[in-house]
Amino acid sequence: MPAVTADTLTLPRLDALPDGGTSWRPVSSVVTATRAVEGEGFVVRRPFPGYELPMADPFLLLDHIGAVEYAPGEAKGTAWHPHRGFETVTYMIDGAFEHQDTTGGGGLITDGATQWMTAGAGIQHIEAPPEQLVAKGGLFHGVQLWVNLPAAQKWLPPRYQDIGARDVALLSGHDGASLVRVIAGEVAGHRGPGITHTPITYLHATVAPGSRLVLPWPRDFNALVYALAGQGYAGIERRPVGEGQLAVFGEGEALAIAAADRQPVAAAAGWEVLVLGGFPIREQVARYGPFVMNTREEIVQAVEDFRAGRMGTVPAVRVPHRTSADAEV
Repeated sequence: MPAVTADTLTLPRLDALPDGGTSWRPVSSVVTATRAVEGEGFVVRRPFPGYELPMADPFLLLDHIGAVEYAPGEAKGTAWHPHRGFETVTYMIDGAFEHQDTTGGGGLITDGATQWMTAGAGIQHIEAPPEQLVAKGGLFHGVQLWVNLPAAQKWLPPRYQDIGARDVALLSGHDGASLVRVIAGEVAGHRGPGITHTPITYLHATVAPGSRLVLPWPRDFNALVYALAGQGYAGIERRPVGEGQLAVFGEGEALAIAAADRQPVAAAAGWEVLVLGGFPIREQVARYGPFVMNTREEIVQAVEDFRAGRMGTVPAVRVPHRTSADAEV
């Protein structure tokens, strides 16, 4: 897993938190991701939205792609498709993806990099594996998160952020055994590079086998931990959480997770998890495929605006890719 690594003993350390006197967040539920087929035919694991967890306000969707070893000719991406009303955050852990949008943003996302696209008032984009990956095959592992925007910000001009792997803030757990990558938001005063409209925190942590990681967490944020690889435990009650499962935490000022003593080969360095949290928007949500607004009327308007060409013009060089108003990635 070549997302950014570092010698944890040389990094700033998070403070230890006492078991007594700390308001630990309990685990309210553990959700197992379901499988879905997206884009031009690639499989994702999706912990939400679904029957068990329809929404994790302010987050709308989490798709986990891979880890998968593609054979030559197997790698697939998306067609050109529109978005309005939210942000897409694509984090590549292994392999590479090419992004292009109708504002001119984009480039190659690879090995620990993140592309952050604010769709706002409307944009079209395409995500595709590079030609070399399609031709030769190879390892692919990534995550896409959808972050909602409040009504007052759904009409912002589209924006693209390219967050390089070396841009993320790196921290160590209190015992020096865990590596925490801060992509957006902050932990204990350490801020990541992602510029967010909706207040959120987005971390990727590698928790060494048998080690515990404790994190202070804003009381007004929700808190989620998703297992990318390996086995571990969520909360001080040690609820088991394995690859493809999401722990949903209740209220409190801190959260605790721990890696199992023994890990599978794919997680030899430790339990790989995403830790997510954000300030709930608490507004009505109307969604249809790639559009997330507040009312049905705004969804109808989004479809009409897309069909009328008011969400950007697809560059001629990418015309061979189909365009779909119903794509979801």
